[in-house]
Amino acid sequence: MRTALIPALFIITLTGLARAAEEPPVEWIDPDTGHRVVRLSSEPRTSSLYFHQNAYSRDGSRIIATTSDGGIATINIATREIKKIVPGRVMVLVTGRKTGDVYYTRRAERGAEATVYAANLDTGVERKITTIPGNVNLGSLNCDETLLLGTRIPGPPAPRPPPNASGRPDLRANLAIARSGPPRELVTISTATGDIKVVHTEREWTNHIQFSPTDPNQILFCHEGPWHEVDRLWTVRADGTGLTKIHTRTMTMEIAGHEFFSGDGKTIWYDLQTPRGEDFWVAGYEIATGKRTWYHMERDNWSVHFNVSPDGKLFAGDGFDEKGVSRATNGHWIWLFRPELVPDRAVDKSALADNLITPGVFKAERLVNMSKHNYRLEPNLTFSPDMKWIIFRSNMHGATQVYAVEIAKSETAK
Repeated sequence: MRTALIPALFIITLTGLARAAEEPPVEWIDPDTGHRVVRLSSEPRTSSLYFHQNAYSRDGSRIIATTSDGGIATINIATREIKKIVPGRVMVLVTGRKTGDVYYTRRAERGAEATVYAANLDTGVERKITTIPGNVNLGSLNCDETLLLGTRIPGPPAPRPPPNASGRPDLRANLAIARSGPPRELVTISTATGDIKVVHTEREWTNHIQFSPTDPNQILFCHEGPWHEVDRLWTVRADGTGLTKIHTRTMTMEIAGHEFFSGDGKTIWYDLQTPRGEDFWVAGYEIATGKRTWYHMERDNWSVHFNVSPDGKLFAGDGFDEKGVSRATNGHWIWLFRPELVPDRAVDKSALADNLITPGVFKAERLVNMSKHNYRLEPNLTFSPDMKWIIFRSNMHGATQVYAVEIAKSETAK
């Protein structure tokens, strides 16, 4: 009997060792960069939010993450304490900048009406905000939490075209559906009354909608589709005034996109390529003045998403592999960028100079080796509010987890 137990115990031991081997590391110093990386999440299929969604508590100590069941949890960045806030499958919008509550929707199925809720990050207590029709898709919340932002398509939802050969959405097919169907509406919804107001109407694929982090009436949106075939970047006020195209293409195959606000809401930043896949910039547009600043980068530095620190002094990118638009040979890194302006050495600074682009360059530093990451999952990095960490999602160890890399290089690696 004792002999019969030995193989069973041996198998159990091996199974336990195998499971331990599969468990991703909790913390390590990246040997290629010298920066400390920590795993914030403990449950596989935990994910951080999209790169321009506000995902932090008001005091900056916690980040919002989606859990394996589609619910919402908070993760304390310093202690890594995880607290489940909302169970079940929901769609997260943002963390409100005024109350600090997380906003989200529940919808039984595509095309059905959705209910908007907000939950307190400390208590988990949920409150109902409003109910929206099935043909409204929400994307943002303004900074004083008085307006939700969404798109509305009259009539039943159009069938989704099949993905392209790479498994991603077919941009051209979706754009054709938008342009041939009924006009699409950009709408606001009052959080107090549920009233819906139309801000803008167009026969374009209106997407990537977001409110300014500081101006409750400033909206940024895009015309989605193949980037070299659309005028992508637009702003408009919440009352429908001030429609402005932010970037005008000057050459064939020029692309601009993945736009986002600076932390102070004064500048719109975006990925710019002149032309596509050849010359790479992060471009900025100052809303009040129209002044433009372009930072140039090397091919390997191009990233699927960029972001800027809350104080505007640093940028970051999540890299990509050799299959990306940049055709990079060594681009699979989490990048930190220190921007440097090119000095204006002109003796005669004429009035024309006020209308010229201010050029600069990115000085790049590698933070995390992402060679084992499958970029079918976009890392979607953000700076922590205290600007000590860059937080991202990755499948580098198998299942999706949330990670953070320390911006300062580890003392042990210096």
